Amino acid sequence: MGRTMSSSLFVQAFVTLLVIFDPLAAIPVFLTLTRLQSPSAQRRTARVSVLVAAGIVAVFAVAGNHLLDALGISLQALQIAGGALLALIAPDLLKADCARKRADAESGAVAFVPLGTPMLAGPGAIAATMLYVEQADSAPAVAAVVLALAAAIAVQLIAGALQFWMRWGVS
Repeated sequence: MGRTMSSSLFVQAFVTLLVIFDPLAAIPVFLTLTRLQSPSAQRRTARVSVLVAAGIVAVFAVAGNHLLDALGISLQALQIAGGALLALIAPDLLKADCARKRADAESGAVAFVPLGTPMLAGPGAIAATMLYVEQADSAPAVAAVVLALAAAIAVQLIAGALQFWMRWGVS
């Protein structure tokens, strides 16, 4: 019974995280923000953005509840504030001046913001991961959530490799 519960938790967490991460939706944003980068810089930006997202989600999976409790913030408040912040900064990201875009693209800063967070590791991914970790009441259940997170991140890496290959025709 424990194995069945863990496998169903894995499938549920994996599908939820994959839908929330939405690596396909990140492709046009990635291509727009990195269009001034060389192919090697784009590969580095793709890897760094996924690793940043993985790190942020992992930190919140391990210590998110303690951090939010210490700050007196509820999970729902984090989701609302994160969504509102994303809605406020999205127009600015879309109409940013060319000089800033060029500087950000050349420095690789876009791998951290907006690609790593909030595009890939936004409030939804953080909240979902925290909720699944909270639901996990045994070692196999925790392992299922960790594997689901790792699998969703692997899909992001694969999507990044595919978009690069499709654009440049190389691996």
